[in-house]
Amino acid sequence: MMGIDPALLISALMVASVPIILAAIGELVVERAGVLNLGVEGMMIMGAVCGFILSVQSGSAFVGFVGGALGGAALSLLFALLTQVFLANQVASGLALTLFGLGLSSLLGQSFVGIRPPATGVVPFGPLADIPFLGRVLFSHDWVVYMSVVAVAATWWVLKATRTGLILRAVGESHDAAHALGYKVRRIRVLAILFGGAMAGLGGAYISLVRVPQWTDGITAGAGWIALAIVVFASWKPWRVLIGAYLFGGISVLQLNLQAAGARIPVEYLSMSPYLITILVLVIMSSGKGKAALNAPASLGQNFHASR
Repeated sequence: MMGIDPALLISALMVASVPIILAAIGELVVERAGVLNLGVEGMMIMGAVCGFILSVQSGSAFVGFVGGALGGAALSLLFALLTQVFLANQVASGLALTLFGLGLSSLLGQSFVGIRPPATGVVPFGPLADIPFLGRVLFSHDWVVYMSVVAVAATWWVLKATRTGLILRAVGESHDAAHALGYKVRRIRVLAILFGGAMAGLGGAYISLVRVPQWTDGITAGAGWIALAIVVFASWKPWRVLIGAYLFGGISVLQLNLQAAGARIPVEYLSMSPYLITILVLVIMSSGKGKAALNAPASLGQNFHASR
């Protein structure tokens, strides 16, 4: 395979997929509650800059990840205020959130360009890490890689097997029926939005602290849009999100490895893919038939007003 090490390739794709997995699983929960938040990119980059700044200032990568989650959740709170309190259009609010996040992160990160954050060490698995092939693939990662898979499993279990998941799905399918049964639709959606923001912020922090351990403007480079698209193409199912993220991570890593091995593949093709995918998703989501064909939550993108 032109000198490419399969174990190294699989290990790298697992790391490359982490930000997308975290952001996508958070957005999946938000959309299952009936809210369409197109501000994932903005929340990710706010998580990236907040996590980077706190990590550098504190000297702790873990503090950086907590800060990233809080940064993403803080920006998502603004989206929740606009859409759940003032009943603003969800698509317009999400796009505004992304633009706001990109601008604010650029301002906050100006004095941190060129600084290296503290390292996020790998989980010590001892002799397991020395197993040929499997050691490199499965036992040579930091804790966030494993946490991302656990987050997918936990989300699947909560949505499928718990009362909380049932209520969340009910709100996403018919907010009026859920309200008639006595559930606090607005409160449930705000909590879902905050969870989605925290997960997106955590994914952004992973990019600035591990994937690209430095700060540069626009560091997320479309990862939020990719996460948004993967949720739709995964038909709002957690395990499909994991597979989709690994597939995209694999394409990204393989493309870079092929370039390093001498293959002539223009990098522009990969650079434009997030935006082409996003356009396609928006076209599908704007069509009622497209939403039905993809088994989208019936109340997705619809604002709820208790007096109706």
